[in-house]
This record gives sequence, C-alpha cells and structure tokens, in this order.
Amino acid sequence: MLSRFVVFMAAGVLLAVAADVRVVEEIAVKVNGDIITRGELAEQMRETELYLRQEQKLTGPALQAALQEQSKSMLMEKIDELLLVQKAKDLDVKVDADVIKRLGQMQVEAQKADPKLADLDKFQAYIREQTGMPFEDFKQKLTNSYLTHKVISAEVGSRVSIPEPELKKYYDEHKAEFMRKAQVFLSQILISTEGKNSEQVVAAEAKAKDIVARARKGEKFTDLVASYSDDPETARAGGQLPPMEKGVMRADLEKLVFDAKRGYVTDPIKVDAPVHGFLILKVEERYDAGQAAFDDVKDQIQQILAEPRMQPKLREYLTKLREEAFLEIKDGYVDTGAAPGKDTRWHDVATLKPQTTTKEEVAAHAKGAPKRLLGVVPIPGTHKKLGFDDTAQLGAPKEAKETAPSKEGSAPQTAVSVDKPEKAAKAKAEAPPMPPIKQ
Repeated sequence: MLSRFVVFMAAGVLLAVAADVRVVEEIAVKVNGDIITRGELAEQMRETELYLRQEQKLTGPALQAALQEQSKSMLMEKIDELLLVQKAKDLDVKVDADVIKRLGQMQVEAQKADPKLADLDKFQAYIREQTGMPFEDFKQKLTNSYLTHKVISAEVGSRVSIPEPELKKYYDEHKAEFMRKAQVFLSQILISTEGKNSEQVVAAEAKAKDIVARARKGEKFTDLVASYSDDPETARAGGQLPPMEKGVMRADLEKLVFDAKRGYVTDPIKVDAPVHGFLILKVEERYDAGQAAFDDVKDQIQQILAEPRMQPKLREYLTKLREEAFLEIKDGYVDTGAAPGKDTRWHDVATLKPQTTTKEEVAAHAKGAPKRLLGVVPIPGTHKKLGFDDTAQLGAPKEAKETAPSKEGSAPQTAVSVDKPEKAAKAKAEAPPMPPIKQ
C-alpha cells in the first residue's frame, strides 16, 4: 500500500478572503504532538495531480479517475507518515549521512547539465527554483523520507527473509540492472585556514599532519572528524561525502583516490576553493566500472523482493502505531486505515489551548512538523500517493467568519490570520505550480 511516500513541493497553508473577515486554516487531525490541516490536505491533492500529469502523463477522465482513487487514502497515508517519522525520533534513528550522500548525488547529476551547479550556493538556489521551497525545507523533507524508510526497514522489513537461492536467481535474471560506473566513496576532514596569518597556517598544517598520523595508526576516522573538522555540514555525517564519479573531481585528487585501496588516508591536501585550508580524505569504498558482484548487491535485491511481501505486515504495524497514539479526527475526515475499536472522535475541544492559533504559529508548525516526504527514496510497501477521503474537500479551505464559540463554550479548531484578501487570493490563483525535481 505504501510503495513510496511522494513529496513534490512545499506550499503555504494560509489563504485570504474578504478584507474584514479573518482567514482560517482548519485543523483536521491531531497525531500525538503534530497536526494535519485542511490546507495541507488540499495542497497534497494539488501536488498529486501535478505528479499524475507530469510523471504518469494522465489527462482528462483518466486523470480524474486516478485522483478520485488516490483521494480515498490521502488522510490515511498522511497519518501513516507522521506516525512513522515520530517513531523514528523515538528510536533515535540517524540519517544525516544518507541525506548528505543523496544531496551529493543530486548535485552531481545536476552539474552534468550545468557545471556551475558544482558551487554549493548555486545548487541550493537551483533546488529553490525547482521546488519552490527553501533549501533547508527541502532537506528536511528528504530527512523525513529517510527516517520513514529506516523505520519500515527495521520494524517490518527485517522480519521478511528471502532465501539466498531466490536472491541469486533474481540477480542472474536482472544483471543489466546491476551495472556500475566507476565510483569512489570518501570521508573528509577540513582544517580551515580562512582569515589566518602565515604562522597560523603553518600550525594548521601541522595539526592536519598529526590527524593523518593518528588516523593511519587506527584511530576512528569519524571520531577525528567530530573533534577536528571545520566543515560542520559533513561533520554531522562523520565526514561522509557523496559518491564521486570520474570527471567531477580535481584531476590530481581523482587519480589519488581512484588508484587507492579501501581505507587509505591521504596526506593533507592544500585547497583554496570553496574554502582555504587542508583537506584529509579517507577512501571508504571504491568500485570499478562494470558488473556489480552478487554479494555487493544482495541487500538491494532483498529489499526489492521483500517489498510486495511486506504489505500485510506493514499495515499491521501502522495499525499498532495508531492504537498507541493520541489521535483525534474532526468530523468530515475519514481515516481509511483506522485501528478497529479505537475512538478517534474529536474530544475535549473546549479545553484545548488555544482555540485558535496565530499566523506565526501556523508558519512555525509548517517549518517544524514532519511534512510530506520527498519521493526520492523508495520505501518498501508504499504504492499510493497521499490523499484524503472526502473528494468534496479537495479544493481550498472553506471561508470562515470571525471565529466564535460553536457550542457551549467550545470553539472551532482553526489557525487564524488576517490578510488582504484580493491581493492574496489573486496571488494564490495566479501562482503556477512548481514541477518536482527530475530524478
């Protein structure tokens, strides 16, 4: 049911109406400490339509039929997504290295079309242009995608075992799928000399040489990265860099690392761009071009073959997460994956604080809460895009009058903002959808 969580691009959730009326963003569902809003669901439906048009080339009745079908499970899969990301945090799952590697792969692919994208700032601007969201938001969505993937693999996929003869049979029948380009996987330590005088540069080089000596004697490279690297971005992932193909590195560095054996640590290398300093590289893995060996891709084949067998177990696991969760769903919204017998009715409305939230709080939620996940990571057991049941609710949120107690002191669960209607509504209507990044 869940072959991948598809995320296209971020969108604002505040819509404007008449000048003297305050705009509401309705809270549809509460999932533990997170919420799902009506606007998020409507935006998800628009993104799903964009995906169906661009990736599956659907139009007319076929497009409408696909949207209708996917809308039935949209809310269910949104709840699934939040529960899995929350579980990843409970399990203290770490994915920084995976995220950095994936972003690096994307940058390598992008710079083949435009060499200027080798510059990190230009690449981040490219992401913003393609997705319509800040780079950090894009990165967070990618992070959530990997978190979700790892939870499914650990909690569900690990219980599905495929006999080795079956794995080998698949390999023999699909060898063309396992052809590799020459690649090297590196980790780095950067000792910066930015803004330093000549004496400080000499000291920095001596420090780099000492680190190399310690690494070659057997000290754990990731520990040295954490203690000494001046590049915080890669340091969070143990110094790991994206896989490198031939032709994208400085010529002298390329020859050095592509000729080296696994585990080799370079002498300090003086660099002047994008920063000044001394670079230490470790060869974590290296692949020659050609057919990948069975042992190298066995885990990948295990995942491919396990995916269709995981569906019932995954649904059972998600039902269990629902049973353990604080989950309240407003009337008019349907969770088609509801746990049998669990009461998810909207309770204690009057005691919730606040009854309405400000525009700033909604914006903070949009940045901080787990969102729809970028469809770049195949996730075992997920086929449909995120949708929700009531197709009459697929458009923009309804207009709402000035919030007032709905009954006996309770107030509608909404996020309220004041905006200039005609200008904001016009901008919303005229803004074209941004296409997903082509993978």
